[in-house]
Parts: sequence; C-alpha cells; structure tokens
Amino acid sequence: MKKSVFLVAIFFALSSCNTEDLQNENSNIEMSQKDPLTAKQINEGINQSLKTKGSFNWANQSDHFLWSAIFQGNKMVSIGFGESKEDFDRSKSSNNQAMETEILSMIKKYEGKDERTFFLASDKYLNQIDVVIEKEETIKALRQMKTIRYLEPGDYHYFENENKFNLASRSSGGGSGCGFSSTTLNADDYTSTTPGAKIPWAFTKHNIPDAWGYSTGAGVTIGLVDTGVSPEQAFLGNSFNNGSSSGRTINKLGVYNSDGSADQCGHGTKMASVMAAPRNNAGLPVGVAYNANLIAYRAAANVVLDTSSEQTGVKTAFTDLANNASVKIISMSMGHIFSVGKIEDGVKYAYSKGKLIFCAGGTSTSFTTFVGVIFPAWMPETQAITGVKEGTSNQKCDVCHSGGEIDFTFQMERASGNTVPVLSYYNGQADYVGGSSVATAATAGIAALVWAKNPSWTRDQVLNKMRQSATYYPNVNSSYGYGNINVLKAVQ
Repeated sequence: MKKSVFLVAIFFALSSCNTEDLQNENSNIEMSQKDPLTAKQINEGINQSLKTKGSFNWANQSDHFLWSAIFQGNKMVSIGFGESKEDFDRSKSSNNQAMETEILSMIKKYEGKDERTFFLASDKYLNQIDVVIEKEETIKALRQMKTIRYLEPGDYHYFENENKFNLASRSSGGGSGCGFSSTTLNADDYTSTTPGAKIPWAFTKHNIPDAWGYSTGAGVTIGLVDTGVSPEQAFLGNSFNNGSSSGRTINKLGVYNSDGSADQCGHGTKMASVMAAPRNNAGLPVGVAYNANLIAYRAAANVVLDTSSEQTGVKTAFTDLANNASVKIISMSMGHIFSVGKIEDGVKYAYSKGKLIFCAGGTSTSFTTFVGVIFPAWMPETQAITGVKEGTSNQKCDVCHSGGEIDFTFQMERASGNTVPVLSYYNGQADYVGGSSVATAATAGIAALVWAKNPSWTRDQVLNKMRQSATYYPNVNSSYGYGNINVLKAVQ
C-alpha cells in the first residue's frame, strides 16, 4: 500500500484504540505493509547460507523470507504433513486424511477463500499436497501446526533467477546438461568386441568386459529418472535387442508436463546408453548391463530440477518405480543444490520398497563451484556417485563434485580430456558424455550386473558386495567413499 493509505489507517487506529491496542494494531499494520523480498535478495540469502553453512533449508528461514520466495514463485506451496518426520507414506499413515483436511481448513480460514480456489493436488502415495497461498499470515499459521513436516515454495526458480542476476552464471552457459551433438570417436577411447560393438575405455578400467563372462544384467530391471530417451535412437527403441542383447524390454514413460516420453534435452538418452545400450553389431558403444531391462522416465526438461513441474515429475517417477515390483535399481543424474521436500519423500518411499538408488554427486557450472555434494545424492537413502580421472580414485573430474557423502567413484575423464563414449541422440551415431552423471548411470549398470549374478540377494547384499570390491574397502575415503569398483571381483 502507498504511504498515504498507511497514514490514514493509523489515523483511524488512533481514534478508536487505547495505547496497548494501538501498539498491537500498528505492529499488525506494519507487518501487512511489508513488501516481499525480491528474487535477487532471496537468491543472495540462499547463496550466503550455502557459502557460510554449506547448506540451505527453507525450514531454517524466517516467515517473511519463506513467504517472499512463495510470492516470487507463482504463490505455489508444497506441504508435507505427518505425525512425525518419517510419516510420509499414506498407506502407513492412518490419520492422513484428517491431517490433510485440517491443513486445508487452516488455509481456507486465513486466505478467506474456498478450497477450490487454492487447492492444486494431493499425492495418492505420499503425505504431500500442493496449494496456492497469497498471505504471509497463512504461512505463519501453518508453520505452527505440529503436523507440518515441511512447507516450501512450490515453484521458486533459483537457477533461473541466478542466470538473471549472477554474471558468472550467465557466462557459464547455463549448465542444463543438454546437448544433441554427435562425433567420431577417437580410436584410443574404445576397444572392439563381438558382434561389432565398441567397449568404452572406462569400462575396461573397471574390469567390466571381464565381468560379462559372469553377468550381463539379464533379468534385472533398472529405472532411469531423467529427461527421457530419444525417439530417434533405434538401439534404445525397436533395436534394444540387437547383437548379443536379447529377451529384454525397454519402456519409456513421460511424467513431465504431459508432453510424452521423448527426450528433448539429450541427457537422458546418454544415461540410458551407458547403462544398457545393446552389445550391438553396428560399431557403436555398448552399455554396462547390456541385457538388463530398462524403464526410462522423462521427469524433467533438464538436469536442474528448478520448477514445480520438474520436481513433481521426479517425485512421480520415484513413486511409480517404487510401486513397480520388477524394478530393483533406480538411477538419477539430476538434482538441486538444496533439498526439495516432495522429491525427498519420493526417494524415501522408493527406498522403503527395497530399491537401490544411485544419484549424481554433482557437476559444476562456474557459479556453483562452492557447492559440495548435491541433493538428493546427500540423502542416506541414496548412493552418491562422482566421476574421477583415469587411473585414480581420488582425483575428481574437472567439473565433478566431491565430499563426505560420496559412496563410489567411476573413472570417466582421460588426460586427453575425452570422457565416455555413448550412443548419440541420433540413430547410428555416437558421442561422449562426462561428469558425475555418466559415473552414476554406469554404477547403476554395475549394480545390475551384481544383482543379475545373485538374483535372490537383497539390496543390502548387493551394495555390500560392491563395497567389498572397491578401492578403499574396508575403509572409506573422506571425499570419495569406497572409490572405484572392480566389477570382475564384484560378480565373482
């Protein structure tokens, strides 16, 4: 409100209130007049927390800071509720409907609107809802409720705003992870195998070709949460069973913006390739688990989970894969630099269903070099993977993150600067891919080899075998976990 209106309000307060009432009224009026912080101020606050504390969490911010981010994020709010921090699963939460109703009633009371005007969605598996909230007073009231596990901006675009306000961000070129290039592979970066496939150099460093004598991933289904798979790449489509790959299936699903499963970024295609491309007869790169089944979700536009649609898409992919009994492994090479409650719930839900989850430790753009291991890789329910230079377990790739949350490493960067050969977005062509992304997808493929060799094992048995076959076992490196996995040892 303008200053003149503010003065009129004080005049009427003076004429009708005693001193104590006036003080309370003035305080309320001042609060109602407080403008939201700008997106630039919000990003500055987030960055300051990341640099000084090493983390950022909406729960630790003031009501005004939180409301400002909600206001700047299309007024969308994501709410997780429950009787305890771990009360996220609706099927195990007998009081879930009563809690949700109470929250919606509170919003209706403070917003002064009918539920139909502010209610957006209620998750059928998780204690989580999306709503629209306009008033800071509503946020204050909700945060005081004992059944609120988290209350976060549902659509605050941190990275988009950083690109607007941060010069280093703009000069970095974005960091979306997308690309559609193809290239001729350097002959030093692969070896040939029957019936005509190329084995990436990184596979040999981890003894994956020798491990194929014991396991090729047959019978194991991997879930990929990424940007989808190219409809133009036949080896991740109609020719998924080519050469020495047979008897398996690939399914492609879209849960982002209701516009299908087709990769419109290029990143998901490369992850699917390194994980499970066929041992083909066309002179193209093979995947780690070339006889594993694959279910690939298009859950986001790119690797930076910045928008409500992307965060909801990832949550949905995790809950769908969690409820698919055939899926044993989930891999996601995407993330954020701070936690997102609905994604955290989705990951926990999948973990509760026995899934072995691999997430990327992080690949930097120039303006996020101060960030350590990213979300959700830092969660205890996930295995955090990063990429290292050839011949090492403790020299991260030039753009990879490291830290105490890392569980395994994968060699993916050569002295030449070349990374890992994979299928291109386009049929009949190849490309390279690097960062913690390819390290994560490759490690998920390794897990499929171990599980296929021991189909009766549990997640923990598979994980323990991978640890026992790695560089630093039985110890853990402070920034690189157990290090590189000797895959031959892991399947013997």
